[in-house]
Amino acid sequence: MEIPGVGPLLASAIIATVPDPAIFRSGRNLAAWIGLVPRQNSSGGKERLGSITKAGHQYLRQMLIVGAMAIVRYAERNGAKRPWLVQLLARRKAKVAAAALANKNARMIWVTMASGERYREPQIA
Repeated sequence: MEIPGVGPLLASAIIATVPDPAIFRSGRNLAAWIGLVPRQNSSGGKERLGSITKAGHQYLRQMLIVGAMAIVRYAERNGAKRPWLVQLLARRKAKVAAAALANKNARMIWVTMASGERYREPQIA
């Protein structure tokens, strides 16, 4: 629950759904299982990434997106501690930025669950 955008409801849902994070090889695999990675239409060595797949665990994806939208709304009003989010909001729509943040949060959740460490806020130089 220390990760921004993750509340008690989402934390308990993830713990109940994913009791052992070792079943996923990486955070990207967890995000793909939830349905937060872009669809790949690649051919001939040229990568083409589309929108999120929406295949996967619908409840966890919905909760991650809702938590990310709260962070995005706060960043739009007050500026954020995360410069990459402010830069992303300058280029993309709010819901696209929320999907990217939800993907990033899913990966951070996997790391904290797999390593057993506490979440540390990134240091801004």
